[in-house]
Amino acid sequence: MMINAEKSDLFDVLAYVAFALQPITRRERVAASKERIFSQYDDKQQVFLEFVLAQYVKEGVGELAPEKLPDLLALKYHAVSDAAAELGSVASIRDVFVGFQKHLYAEAAP
Repeated sequence: MMINAEKSDLFDVLAYVAFALQPITRRERVAASKERIFSQYDDKQQVFLEFVLAQYVKEGVGELAPEKLPDLLALKYHAVSDAAAELGSVASIRDVFVGFQKHLYAEAAP
């Protein structure tokens, strides 16, 4: 059996195989969860998460790996110290980066 899910995550492919749920693209996943994600974070954090989500849509789920955080910060802010000046401590930035992901993959409330 083949499914056309090139712009979807492995999560969606497995949901399709296990539960016959139609896979959605990363862009659709972001659109469906953006309000839920942003309601949890302040304006500066939202700007960072908007950037992270754009990278996720463009490049894939690998952009959400914890080891990608320093690269994403450097790409967006040019230096981790600049990111910390904007967003707070490195630990709090990591909490935001890891924490928003549960909202990205949560089912929308009916």
